[in-house]
Amino acid sequence: MIARLSGAVMRGFFVAMLIATPSLLLSELTSQANDLIVLMAILGGLLTFIEYNTNYPSFVEFRDAPPLNRVRFVALFAIVFCMAVMWKNAYQPTTLTLMMASFSSFAADILGFRYSPVELMLLVLPNDTPLGEVEMLRRSASLAYGISLFSMATFGLILRFSRWPTGSGAFNVWVNLPLFDPTAGGDVVHRLQRDGRANVMLGALMPFLIPAILMVVSELVTPISFGTPQGTIWTLAAWAFLPASMVMRGAAMLRVSELIEEKRRRAYRNAEAIQTA
Repeated sequence: MIARLSGAVMRGFFVAMLIATPSLLLSELTSQANDLIVLMAILGGLLTFIEYNTNYPSFVEFRDAPPLNRVRFVALFAIVFCMAVMWKNAYQPTTLTLMMASFSSFAADILGFRYSPVELMLLVLPNDTPLGEVEMLRRSASLAYGISLFSMATFGLILRFSRWPTGSGAFNVWVNLPLFDPTAGGDVVHRLQRDGRANVMLGALMPFLIPAILMVVSELVTPISFGTPQGTIWTLAAWAFLPASMVMRGAAMLRVSELIEEKRRRAYRNAEAIQTA
């Protein structure tokens, strides 16, 4: 009870800090939105606390199967923090901000190749966008996308070289997949495999699809601008993190399907051994 309560408090605090990070680092540029950010941070932390302090999950998947959610949270926090530090370099340079600006430039040189998701994201900007804003968006997008790729590779190594998700104990499908109904019809293994592959494929395509959707919206509705630092940070964080999260979710579901299939095979072998004994 105490361990669960303390863990829920800690997770709620971390989520609140994640939401408040851009506002804290860029306070000179975002003072007009501080009240709203504080409210959102409190709500996010409270929802996280309630979710992790209950016995029965509601929407957070893989709650008791670390370190998947930890990898995803660290990835999102790193994306938001690194972009905020890079933007801070424009008006208050420090050693850390200069290092982050150099690293973002290096990432842009690697990931900003022709037809890459980073280059497609730049096409969303209007033609008369100043070159300085274009370069800032290019560096921010490269930084966010690079961190998302690293997070996916990290979870891939965890799947390859560990016994996840059974390494920390028995895996409960109902607790860790509250949005997945095993009684909805059809074989559970096939449905997990189908949903897992769909998540991986959609997650891999989304960094290319989102810029295309934004370009259509910009042409038909209104031109999209990345003028404010916080708006840019959260837009690019969603663009980079959501696809990576979907890929990791899909890979996790495929691993769960493998565990269920292996458990079935062992049960069949045991039943055959009993019959022939």
